[in-house]
Amino acid sequence: MLYKLNLEHILFLDIETVPQHPNFTDLEETAQLLWAQKTQYQRKDEYTPEEFYERAGIWAEFGKIVCISVGYFVHKGENRNFRVTSFHGDEIEILKQFKQLLQDHFSHTKHLLCAHNGKEFDFPYIARRMVIQGINLPYKLDLFGKKPWEVPHLDTMELWKFGDYKHYTSLKLLAYVLGIPSPKEDMDGSMVKDVFYKEKDIDRIINYCELDVVTTAQVFLRLQNEELLHDDEIKKV
Repeated sequence: MLYKLNLEHILFLDIETVPQHPNFTDLEETAQLLWAQKTQYQRKDEYTPEEFYERAGIWAEFGKIVCISVGYFVHKGENRNFRVTSFHGDEIEILKQFKQLLQDHFSHTKHLLCAHNGKEFDFPYIARRMVIQGINLPYKLDLFGKKPWEVPHLDTMELWKFGDYKHYTSLKLLAYVLGIPSPKEDMDGSMVKDVFYKEKDIDRIINYCELDVVTTAQVFLRLQNEELLHDDEIKKV
């Protein structure tokens, strides 16, 4: 079935997140206590709640989205382009713009969302932040009442599992084993918080996020046994 999917019906995406505040001490007392309780199992006795706050961006209750990058295929005759764009700024505006994109261009039954580890991270994170920000969920993120086969989400990590529930493979590793050229990244996910709060370099974060979108699309092409994208086929819009 994977081979039958039309690439133009898929929206590839990636998000970058950071803690809601630069420092643990910026949290209200109640939030500090809830953070300590939320992370107690992960921290054990190795980290204090304050030390562990560096990782707060991965929880939607304590983090926020600073960038959503998307990419989609456009075919004109025999020519193929992959167009990439990003939403950034205030989180509520990022979410509203992303929702508008879904409603205007990816709202039909045939349309699918695709991300690496998207089912565990990107899709629920976006949905939770929309609820927190008071935004009604778009159809593609509202899973209530949907049967598993009705969920319009693809996940390249899940596709690579082939039914193995224990397996985790990073996007970087998967790209490597599939022979996808590694993009020239000058950062990784652990650096996003400092780049955002200390360096205030959102352009660097956007570039990192867009590279992951392109790599996710490349992985999907390999899973479909299709030819990889060439640099001149990738267009920023």
